[in-house]
Amino acid sequence: MSTATHVAQGKVTTRTLLKMKEEGKKIAMLTAYDYSMAALIDQAGIDAVLVGDSAANVMAGHPTTLPITLDQMIYHGVSVVRAVKRALVVVDMPFGSYQGDPIEALRSAVRIMKETGADAVKLEGGEAAADSIRKIISAGIPVMGHLGLTPQSINQFGTYSVRATTSQEADKLLKDTLLLEELGCFSIVLEKVPAKLAEKASRSASIPVIGIGAGGGVDGQVLVLHDMLGITQGFSPRFLRRYHNLGQEIAGAVSRYVEDVKEGSFPNEKEQY
Repeated sequence: MSTATHVAQGKVTTRTLLKMKEEGKKIAMLTAYDYSMAALIDQAGIDAVLVGDSAANVMAGHPTTLPITLDQMIYHGVSVVRAVKRALVVVDMPFGSYQGDPIEALRSAVRIMKETGADAVKLEGGEAAADSIRKIISAGIPVMGHLGLTPQSINQFGTYSVRATTSQEADKLLKDTLLLEELGCFSIVLEKVPAKLAEKASRSASIPVIGIGAGGGVDGQVLVLHDMLGITQGFSPRFLRRYHNLGQEIAGAVSRYVEDVKEGSFPNEKEQY
């Protein structure tokens, strides 16, 4: 079966994702942070591109997502939007840009939408983020929610282990899922939660639920591009499938280049003017 049969035709919108859920079609989402990679994954048929605050990790080398700023997220968002022709582009709202102040949250979301040209924003949290989500959506800005493991709260939890493993946490996650839908979120990312719970959340919600480390019973999947391509090293959670070992290939190519330069075999007569 050709790839085309799995790819939504035309520009992907929030309505497209909802229709895909209604029709039982899985949603494929990846992160991207720059023009070149975004263009490649868009051409390959990805449904949605997340300009993730994981740029703090894979692009800047920070141990958490906390240091990245709103200005930096806008920079990455602009680069990705320039490249993407078909996929839905969602930009993460970074830590400190929406927590605790709905007015500040709206200002941040407006800046992202106006300056990047993205299709939507994403932010973490359920009930605690409700006022900010409500304010952003009231301005006509589409919001993707994020529940389960919320990396911006790492200092509160102190670990990246699986979330919602107790009945109390599980009940709260299901409650927050329905709350985000009620507030008007067009979809939700569920990160690192038990598969059966994620499937239950997906079935209880009429909006798409996209998982990362949440099993196959949800409406779609998202991975960090650098992880699934094998560019990042030393990160191998259970949920990650590496589709390539690009890190090794890049290192090998650079080694050959260094050798050719040192030997004087690059450039050759055909590679000069």
